[in-house]
Amino acid sequence: MLRLETQDKDSMQLTDHEQAMYDGRDGPAIQKAMDLLVRYGEALGAERLVETNNVCATITATTPFQRDIALKGGGMDAVFSEFSLDSQDVVKIPKFKTFTSHLQLGFDPNQPEKFGLSEEIVQFYNKSEKHVAGLGAQIMNTCTPYQVGNVPTRGEHCAWMESSAVVYCNSVLGGRTNTEGRESCGAAMLTGRIPDWGYHRDEPRRATHVIELDIEVESVQDWGLLGYFMGDLVQERVPVVYSRRGIGKVPNLPRLKHFGAAASSSGGVEMYHIAGVTPEALTLEQALGGNQPVEIFRYGEAERRATYEKINATGKDAEIQYVMLGCPHYTIEQIWEAAQLIEGRKVHENCELWIFTPRVIKSLADRNGYTEIIEKAGGIIMSDSCSAMSRAVPKGTKTVALDSAKQAHYLPAILGVEAWFGTTAQCIDAACTGRWNGGYE
Repeated sequence: MLRLETQDKDSMQLTDHEQAMYDGRDGPAIQKAMDLLVRYGEALGAERLVETNNVCATITATTPFQRDIALKGGGMDAVFSEFSLDSQDVVKIPKFKTFTSHLQLGFDPNQPEKFGLSEEIVQFYNKSEKHVAGLGAQIMNTCTPYQVGNVPTRGEHCAWMESSAVVYCNSVLGGRTNTEGRESCGAAMLTGRIPDWGYHRDEPRRATHVIELDIEVESVQDWGLLGYFMGDLVQERVPVVYSRRGIGKVPNLPRLKHFGAAASSSGGVEMYHIAGVTPEALTLEQALGGNQPVEIFRYGEAERRATYEKINATGKDAEIQYVMLGCPHYTIEQIWEAAQLIEGRKVHENCELWIFTPRVIKSLADRNGYTEIIEKAGGIIMSDSCSAMSRAVPKGTKTVALDSAKQAHYLPAILGVEAWFGTTAQCIDAACTGRWNGGYE
């Protein structure tokens, strides 16, 4: 291990290989990436870097501002330099050293008219996508990379953006990542390194708070409600969900996806445990790591109802203009369910139904006939984005129906709409009747 000669005695320790990258052996882009990581790591109190070969981030350029930077000189290298390396100097970007997955966009490039985008912006995005794919990025364009091929193993060090993806990676898969930004991820792509702190280490992964269940938690809505309750209480700390009777119905991917997304929205949860379910919590004791919990919270029928009412606090008008499903992006199972619920029905003339999913799953839905069923009913399946990312809803939308606690949390704040949160069946019914007929179940 070497210490940077230009830093004081408390500076970060680097290996010979890392020091050489820092000194410029591999070119200016990697040198800038290492400088960013060292400054970032020292600000966090990290003593060293950790190797990673798994990065999930937003890389492509989609905005007029980014287009203007590219056109002024330096092309796509200028965009990466400024937005992914925090560098005003344009440097030539080499191919990525790490397996890199691209996250969601601010629009669906195959349906730009729904987002009010010009053909010029779409063409610029397509050029940007081709460029980053040439550097080695996997163009997944989803907030759920674990659904379409990026599935870290337990203990694997990652550098991921996107709160709902991070909490799933840490908690369900047992991968190790903090919630990174575009810049730190950009540096990781070029160096295969990220600061060794937070959830890369053992102690911060241990549970600090216990959520003890007094009721069964079964449906997707149930898990969304529990996640929202939990995040609101523990904020950025690490909870463990525990039932003395044991977890009855083991939650599947959609349930855990919505659970974690809700917890990272109402709070800042980046990791949780479920005793007897998640990989680092075979028992309550293992999740706590021998420590006593800071606090124990109980979750029963009263807490469930209060959480439901809190999420639905903005819902006033029963007239629905928009139903959005797919936050986080829908699984093929969820699209299959939606197709079953809407087959033979029609979306109301005053309402629109948009379902968001990864491109790959959209292709599978096409092949299985689910897209045809949903489109015949008047719905649309979109990819690459969602209404929170795009800040786009159908014209005239005042009230939205959602089966995502995360989206019900964000969309009213982002777009000033009213939101109703309920089951997928309630949302499909709202799309077909133009009214919210749901209620507490």
